[in-house]
Amino acid sequence: MATDYDAPRKTDEDLDADSIEELKSHRTDKTSSSSVDEDEADAAEGFELPGADLSGEELSVRVLPRQQDEFTCASCFLVKHRSQLHHGSGGQLICNDCAA
Repeated sequence: MATDYDAPRKTDEDLDADSIEELKSHRTDKTSSSSVDEDEADAAEGFELPGADLSGEELSVRVLPRQQDEFTCASCFLVKHRSQLHHGSGGQLICNDCAA
């Protein structure tokens, strides 16, 4: 919830003056006014971006095995180049990003 820091703050006298009934009425007013406008939701469902349908597309990716100069990080499990190996990781192969 956002806080308006420019709004005047209530003093202890103002806080004591708020009755329980008044606070309950404010709560019921807020719940009744927070209804969802269903017209906007229907409009959002009917809106389609051009070229967004990729159901007919087939993706093909060529996967290469891990190379001699690469390692698999023991923390994030990504294959990275040896230049990204963290030195002083205590025997585990950890990348610089995970060691930071």
